Amino acid sequence: MQKYQRWIMLAIVSIALLLISLDMTILYTALPTLTSDLSASASEKLWIINAYPLVMSGLLLGIGALGDRLGHKRIFAAGLVVFGAASLIAALSPTPAILIIGRIFLAVGAAMMMPATLSIIRIHFEDERERYFAFGVWGSVFSGGAGLGPLLGGALLEHFYWGSVFLLNIPVVLLAFLFSLKFVPADKGHSSRSWDWMGSIQIMLGLIGVIFAVKEATRRGGYMEMAIISLLIGAISIFFFIKRQKTINDPLIDLGLFKNWRFTGGVVTAMLASFILVGSQLLFTQRYQLVLGYSPLKSSLFMIAIPIASFIAGIVMGMYTHRFNLLKAQLSAIIVAGLGLGGYLIFYNDSPIMQVLTMVILGCGLGVGGTTASNAIMNSVPIEKSGMAASSEEVSYELGSALGVAILGSFLSFFYTRNFVLTADIVAPPMVRDSLDEALLAAENLSAQAAATLIDTAKIAFNQSFVVVNLVALGILIVGGLVITFAIQADKRRPSPKH
Repeated sequence: MQKYQRWIMLAIVSIALLLISLDMTILYTALPTLTSDLSASASEKLWIINAYPLVMSGLLLGIGALGDRLGHKRIFAAGLVVFGAASLIAALSPTPAILIIGRIFLAVGAAMMMPATLSIIRIHFEDERERYFAFGVWGSVFSGGAGLGPLLGGALLEHFYWGSVFLLNIPVVLLAFLFSLKFVPADKGHSSRSWDWMGSIQIMLGLIGVIFAVKEATRRGGYMEMAIISLLIGAISIFFFIKRQKTINDPLIDLGLFKNWRFTGGVVTAMLASFILVGSQLLFTQRYQLVLGYSPLKSSLFMIAIPIASFIAGIVMGMYTHRFNLLKAQLSAIIVAGLGLGGYLIFYNDSPIMQVLTMVILGCGLGVGGTTASNAIMNSVPIEKSGMAASSEEVSYELGSALGVAILGSFLSFFYTRNFVLTADIVAPPMVRDSLDEALLAAENLSAQAAATLIDTAKIAFNQSFVVVNLVALGILIVGGLVITFAIQADKRRPSPKH
């Protein structure tokens, strides 16, 4: 393969990856409009958002292993077709049920493409320096797309109807499909290997069960009984999946890979970067909109420093990754992200310039972390297991995202309620203690003086909980840093190549 063809190939898989990551967050700003137009219930609204990450995370491991068997170009091209058709269904949905079906098929297409994008890079970039850089581009596009999703959604809604967030995918998918036929080389796969369909079902039930349980248990108004049942189903399925993988000849995931501390460190860093990226966006967006009164578009513009910094830092790191010990680079990335998050806590109520600067530092840390994690994971396995490794990385990102929203979101609600103390002379409904947005709604029905008191009390409670939850996130970063430090020490005791 000529050099220019490799870079065109990288552009093709990066475009596909960008669409996948955009669709993870693009509905954040479009959701109020589309749920109003479709008259969606609260339950339907929840599934419109959750169907995509739940189904995708459940399918990744099984489809990644299938790509190792059938060839990744074949799976990638089929995923583009499914993703494009699903985008059309979602864009033209007349009812919430049809939109949810469209989102499910979007997840199927995304799960087919994601492991293939990393595997194609691993197989066809034979030069080590070029491969490190290509993985840096991959990580930057993924984190940048997730960060730009709300901004793009808000911009489209300024001029078009809500279906435009899905219609945008179709011409891009068509071009990527046509170019992939010419510029993405076919890989033969390993047809002699069996595909563990039973394990695919087990891990799908396991991941969907666990992630749904976390979401259900931590959302306001969630059903704890349903969360417990879902968690039990997920945990039992994962238990039998692990037991099965230890006994079959061609497992979906080689559990022995986790004995390699560089692989394990990469998985931990990928999960941590996704946790902080998505969780911090949730926290910052709520404060900018509910406390400072910014519009969704303005708040997205204010936070664009994080994905832009992450994108640039990831690509720059990709150019020099070959010079560094990957575990030490991951630890440095975690430290930089921690400095950014800690700095933001110092200036969150101060100069906007300093807020943006600390978000740039946070984004740089996350970008470097994503790039080094991808390189650690994908370069720790032989080519024939690239799909397995790729899907493991992407499950880490999905799980980190789900936990970021669930854990930090639930802590925000918990500490808000604890910090909310209203004077006895203000008569307000109990729901004002649940969240700041509920308090703002309730204030509309009070007298001017009572409303002002209620709003001030609620905003103070939110700001106090905002600081505490960001400290929790900082603490999780520190724990992650300690894990990577342990991995560095353990890796030194194993005789292995530098990279």
